[in-house]
Amino acid sequence: MPVVQITAVPNVAQMVGVTRILQGQTVPCVIGNSALTKEEEKALQREIVLRSLEILQMDAPGPQTLFTLEGTE
Repeated sequence: MPVVQITAVPNVAQMVGVTRILQGQTVPCVIGNSALTKEEEKALQREIVLRSLEILQMDAPGPQTLFTLEGTE
């Protein structure tokens, strides 16, 4: 079953063999940013969730791929 792990520490996800990794924000707030307004943070969270759903629909381009909101690394 395909999964996307959203993480602020992609090295750990790579060490355990996750195939689709989405770079999160920070360790205490992986899919948010407390420096933003509530509206901006909600928009960021939505963007991250939609990106992860988009990644789930893709064929994995390699054994382990690190994705960002803009593309891949």
